Amino acid sequence: MDEQSQILTSFQRKLLLKHIKNERRAEYRRRIEIMLLADAGKSQAQVCEELGCCQKTARQWIEMARKGKAHLWHESPIGRPHTVNDAYLQRLRELVSHNPRDYGYPFKRWTAGWLSKHLTDETGIEISDRHINRLLKEMGLSTRSPDAKEVTNQAESKEKALKIALYDLQPPASSEASDLLLINPIEVSP
Repeated sequence: MDEQSQILTSFQRKLLLKHIKNERRAEYRRRIEIMLLADAGKSQAQVCEELGCCQKTARQWIEMARKGKAHLWHESPIGRPHTVNDAYLQRLRELVSHNPRDYGYPFKRWTAGWLSKHLTDETGIEISDRHINRLLKEMGLSTRSPDAKEVTNQAESKEKALKIALYDLQPPASSEASDLLLINPIEVSP
């Protein structure tokens, strides 16, 4: 390290000095400035005072420089996370209507988790699988195949058709068991 350098290597310092000149976004320039000031020996409080940034921001980027990750100044997103837009919803609708194998996956049907991963790779918008399921429900879609829905509906219909017959009811043997009623169900065919 340079004699004047506190936490950055000479390569990191040169890289940051080069990028601060060319960086158009003020938020990225501020990150670089924080690391350069900390490298020059300024405390977190001094950095905040000089740049007018909050303690949390200064602490985060000083720590990145200390960990040797100064080169990652441009990789962390700035501001609030991206929100789902119409293009995202249209792409989600399109993916659900196609087989995942069309996109190189080895499985036959989408899950919310895989839809989330695939869309994050495509759009950069990262949302949870639970949110994917909410969006699908709002659009009237599902990751379950129509066959699975039919099987579920048939099972529910069969359960409704079952009847229970009671037999062999016996009075309780003692006064303590007077609240108990024993029932032995059997299945009766319709």
